[in-house]
Amino acid sequence: MVKKRKNILIGLVAGFISGFFASGGGLILVPAFTYLLKMDDKKARGTSTFCILPMVIASGIFYYSGNYINWNIGIKSAIGGIIGGIIGAKLLKKLPTRYIRILFVIFLIYVSFKMLF
Repeated sequence: MVKKRKNILIGLVAGFISGFFASGGGLILVPAFTYLLKMDDKKARGTSTFCILPMVIASGIFYYSGNYINWNIGIKSAIGGIIGGIIGAKLLKKLPTRYIRILFVIFLIYVSFKMLF
């Protein structure tokens, strides 16, 4: 029962971050699955990707109703995202977990600095 509550709490936090900041669900889910639930890194990333879809749909409905979507940019970016998602998923299968973690940390540091400065 405690594990079920922990899973729901992780989803709640990730959903809030995703809805509030319009991103970040995976940034919460992957570390939470890996460190709190002791899930394998690659399985954590796959599970995170699966969980993000319902969060994005729920948030997207509210962004749509508030007329906060630029459809031209959104559709073009979605096409690129599909292609990038396929490439990224294939690379995930081939790269060792150590390199995936290093790349993830580098990405987080880069994004953090870009947002600050």
